[in-house]
Parts: sequence; C-alpha cells; structure tokens
Amino acid sequence: MRQVSVALVPDSRASELIPVMKGKGMVDLSARITSENGFKHVPIVAGREDEAVAMGLEISSGPAYSEESRPPLERILAHITGVPSELLELLPDKWEIAGDVVTLKMDPALSPYSEEIGRVYAEVLDAASVYADVSGVSGEFREPDMRLLYGKGGESVKLENGIRYCFDVTKVMFASGNLAERKRMKDLDCKGETVVDMFAGIGYFTLPLAKFSGARMVFACEKNPNSYAFLVRNLGLNEIGNVIPILGDNRDIPGRRFADRILMGYVQTTSEFVSKAMEMAKPGCIVHYHDTFEVGTQASRVKEIFDEHCGDGKYQVLEIREVKSFAPSVSHYVADIRVFPSD
Repeated sequence: MRQVSVALVPDSRASELIPVMKGKGMVDLSARITSENGFKHVPIVAGREDEAVAMGLEISSGPAYSEESRPPLERILAHITGVPSELLELLPDKWEIAGDVVTLKMDPALSPYSEEIGRVYAEVLDAASVYADVSGVSGEFREPDMRLLYGKGGESVKLENGIRYCFDVTKVMFASGNLAERKRMKDLDCKGETVVDMFAGIGYFTLPLAKFSGARMVFACEKNPNSYAFLVRNLGLNEIGNVIPILGDNRDIPGRRFADRILMGYVQTTSEFVSKAMEMAKPGCIVHYHDTFEVGTQASRVKEIFDEHCGDGKYQVLEIREVKSFAPSVSHYVADIRVFPSD
C-alpha cells in the first residue's frame, strides 16, 4: 500500500481546520482521514506539506487507505466536522436509496446541522438529493412527509430488474423493501392471462409483470392522482403497451369473472377489498394478497379473511411469504391464493 504524508490535526481543532484545508486543495481526497490518539490523520497532497506546517500542524506519514474501502457510515463520520461530538451517535445509520435520492430519518437534535449532514450523506452515498423522512407515510394515499436537506430535489429515476421507475419522493412512496416481490412479479408465468392490479401505485408490480411475464392484458387501478400520473409516465418510459391504467377506486372497476390473476399490493385494510376481488375473479384465479399480521398469526388470519369472503372449500392457500418487517412483532406478508368464487 502506498504511503502518504498526513497532517496531525487535534480532534479539538478538526471542525475548524479540516474544512479550511479542503478549501485550499491540500487534502488528498483519494485517501481517507483516520483517527488515532486524539488526532485526525489528514492525508496531504504531495508538495503541500509546508502549508500544513505553517498552520502549526505536525507532519507524519501513513498508509493511503482507500476512502471507498470503508463502510459508508465510517466515511460519513470522518467527513462530518460541524456536528458536536456528543451528537455524532445520533447520525442516521440507515437510509433508503431510490435512484439518485437518499431518504433518512433524522433526530430533531440534529436539525441545526441539517445542511452539512445532507451534503456529507450526498457526497458519500453519491446522491443528487437527500431528504429527511419527517413522519413516514400517512392517509389513504400513503403520502410521504419529506424535508429537503441537500440538492435541488425533484423527480428521480430508479433502474431495477430491467424496469425504470420515475417518481418524486415528496409525492409518492417507494417501498424499497418490496424488492424481492417486484422481482417475483417479473419472473411469474402469466402467458395469456388477464391481470388486475387493484393498487397499482406508480407501477411497482404492474410494470415488471406486464413487461416480462407474458400477460395478455393488465388493468392497473390507482386512486392517488400523483401515483397515477407517474404510472402513466412509467408505462411510456418502459415502452409497455399491454396495460390499461385506471384512475379511481378499484371497487368501481366494471365486469365480473374476467381476471385470471389479481394483485392486492396494499396493507392493513386490504381485507376490505376482497369481496371486489372475488367479483372480478374467474374460477381458478390466483390472488396475491398482501396484508400485515402479528408474526405467527398469518396463516390463521388469512384463513379467517378468506373463509368470510369465499366460504369453506372455495379457495386454496398456495403459499404465504414474509415480505418485510413492518413494526415490532408485525410483518408484511403476501399470500398466494387460488380462488373458486361462485355466482
């Protein structure tokens, strides 16, 4: 490993001196800043050592550890200089990346340092914009509450499993935890099927299924006007022509016994829509039913819901899978169910 000159900057002066040194172009950005015995070891560009000495700093030498080799949070901590040391443990250690946008939850005590925090997370995570997730999603439309920390904001495009998703995190949610389920929709064999996505959103499940599964036609229903607008744009962005987007309540979709497969990608109140799904389903239709249940109760809860709406013997639970954790002792599950509705 190559050696570089390092300036020994006392921890007590790091927030004062390191930004100045970076501003003068003295810091070798290809190597990382390390900490030892109360000093920051700041790698110096060759030939600039005298400037560091003139600032009253001692010069030593050390290995040029690659900045990219460090875990992201370590790099973030090394580059944060304006946050008091007693608050560093409050820095977010988890974040969501969607396209070139990062969202994170931030402790209110860090609010005075929002600008620097946003800038450093953007630099380390190679993001164009950073948002603080203020209060999660809420309401019938599951609308996000975001505050811009860094960047210009606006729309982003996320490429995932051959699909481009265009969205704006201030207007619609992007559930990154559903990645495996979106990939599964791509891998389904739906050749010749008529599919209904009752909660299409921006096309989370509709897009991969419509483009790759062989489905004949997908009716994609979305009630939120913002999500619907992105759904329509994403159909064009991905050159998908076998989808009919529908703006409105899925309970208003006309027709009976026409669906070979139904996607119910909603949670918490999904059971309120099962009767409509049964109205649209052909005998033998497969329903992908999403909901949240206490861990360990998913099988009994699915049985309870479908006994009520289908009757005993008129459905078959093929599989129940955990999608992701939702809350303490509660998970988001998806059940694949073959139904045999009767007139």
